Amino acid sequence: MKILVVGAGATGGYFGARLAQADKDVTFLVRPRRAAALRERGLRLTGQGQDETITPRLVTAGELSGPYDLVLLSVKATALDQALDDIAPAVGPGTAIVPLLNGLAHLRQLNARFGEEAVLGGVARIITTLNGEGDIVRLAPVASLTIGEQKGGPSPRVAAIAAELGDAGIDTQQPADILSAMWSKWVLISTLAGLTCLMRGTTGDVAAVPGGRDFVAALLAESAGVAAAAGHPVPKGELDAVAAMLTKAGSPLTASLYRDVTLGAPTEVEHVFGDLVARARLLSVATPLLDLATLSLRVHEHRTAAG
Repeated sequence: MKILVVGAGATGGYFGARLAQADKDVTFLVRPRRAAALRERGLRLTGQGQDETITPRLVTAGELSGPYDLVLLSVKATALDQALDDIAPAVGPGTAIVPLLNGLAHLRQLNARFGEEAVLGGVARIITTLNGEGDIVRLAPVASLTIGEQKGGPSPRVAAIAAELGDAGIDTQQPADILSAMWSKWVLISTLAGLTCLMRGTTGDVAAVPGGRDFVAALLAESAGVAAAAGHPVPKGELDAVAAMLTKAGSPLTASLYRDVTLGAPTEVEHVFGDLVARARLLSVATPLLDLATLSLRVHEHRTAAG
């Protein structure tokens, strides 16, 4: 397959690197500044016992020509509008687009621009970040992709994509219902981001103080309640696993959204929280803690924009 990875950040950079290491036909679409840094230093992976460098094949938006067989879209929601324009030359009649964004709002935009048949659902489960030099740092060993047709059920193209990714050593799942898998990830991300942003600390910090574990349970219940009301209940076993992860003693875990806040950078508040609480209102689900997280992050956005 001819593969285009849109973005070479903490998520796209990691999975794209795995594809490149397996000698797949993979190209990274990046901004000029990121392209210059990658050409100078290479794409570097570190953490969890890894110290690897690859020389990636790069294009910028003005250099892109297509079509590609597979587009892995791994930008932040704040960059989605521009990314849709950038990838347009790469999308042909047979192109499959797999977005790896949080939430579900991006599906509406992608469907409207390229047609629902071109767009798969996707979930990335990975805990990585970029350090000050732009290297990808793995913070935990988990790294997997989940893909599927929006309408559900198996399909030959999903199986082919999963085989291509699996051949590169990427753990790839093909659930019968990708939308439920995306909701499950949304519940996790909204709980983790709400927890760390509101409390201004790691999950271990919150679990260590009186009332911390109860706060985790209450926030998780709100997020899960919205998913259930939307017709995508998260299985109890998954919720128990999330609760255990977010209350683990001494855990250094934080959300990428929280790390954006600490850096004074824009966040994905509307994609992760704004859309979630809007759906909650339509479904008559009360979400006071999620509402508070949304308000807090909107104030951050206002201050960031004003500064």
